[in-house]
Amino acid sequence: MDFQLSDDQRALRSGMRDLLGAVFDRDRLRAAVERDGALDRSLWRELGAAGFFALRLPEEAGGVGLGLPEAVLLFEEAGRALLPGPLVATHLAAGLVKGAAEGEAVVTAVAGELPVAHLAEADAVLVGTDALAREPLVGEALRAFVAAARPVRSMDPLTPLHSAPADAERALAATERTPAHAGRLRFEAALLTAAEQLGSAARSTEVAVQHAREREQFGSPIGSFQAVKHLCADMLARTEPARAAVYAAAVTGDPAEIAAAKLLADEAAVRNARDCLQIHGGMGFTWEADVHLHLKRAWLRAASWLTGAGAEELLAAGLGAAGRLPRSSAAYGRPVPEAGGGG
Repeated sequence: MDFQLSDDQRALRSGMRDLLGAVFDRDRLRAAVERDGALDRSLWRELGAAGFFALRLPEEAGGVGLGLPEAVLLFEEAGRALLPGPLVATHLAAGLVKGAAEGEAVVTAVAGELPVAHLAEADAVLVGTDALAREPLVGEALRAFVAAARPVRSMDPLTPLHSAPADAERALAATERTPAHAGRLRFEAALLTAAEQLGSAARSTEVAVQHAREREQFGSPIGSFQAVKHLCADMLARTEPARAAVYAAAVTGDPAEIAAAKLLADEAAVRNARDCLQIHGGMGFTWEADVHLHLKRAWLRAASWLTGAGAEELLAAGLGAAGRLPRSSAAYGRPVPEAGGGG
């Protein structure tokens, strides 16, 4: 069986990289940092026009008609470029929230007790781990929700955060769950977030290797020193297994494989960013360098949708005496400890 990307998938990934290079280059990235992560609506519409949000909608519904494996490739590129905004929630809301597929609406999500990304700028909010089976918050309900939330300090300058009202989940607890969709948001969001982490991990590796080749000490590139070689090799050794896990989980859609992919991608993104920073030395800590942005975003994503503890518990449940974990989409209804939501 051939698990290599098809020519169409490679072209899709290459096209998204070219698009992001044109509409979100380093100057646009630093401009976003300077405005404290406030969303650029024109960029959001550019993404919508490119089919980023409507990728998995059927063609008859105005979408592209592709699947989760293709969505993972786009989110990998988004993570590589440090693209800001509630990309995952808006993508999942395409076809559910008016304007989400076209990039005209910004949609964020809240599940559990974790802070909500870009709440003040959202046109709709998905609430709950089974949010795709519920009506999103819009209009007056959304305004009341935002008024009851409070801003919290974010470690990532590109991701403003709010704490959700304490009764957010309880207020919708009476909503009937739809078994076919229950929990689908949580696992698909976790996989797309893992894809972003994968892109960030790969980019951190590229930046570290480039710096190791160009920076000289004692008359030689620092990449010639064994300690630096080992750091770069470790970064690649973390990235490629994470890539295999994320791509495989996108094909199967299995909750246990998604949990494993999230664990590996989180570790690769966080540790690679830290090693990249170490290779850069003192300049890696400066505000002008971009290394710290990858590290801060990786920390934030690691706490989003499916945490490390939640993923470990899910995997352990599949191995324990409680019985074999269901290997189909029906497993989406299975509760997972410490799973939260974000953008």
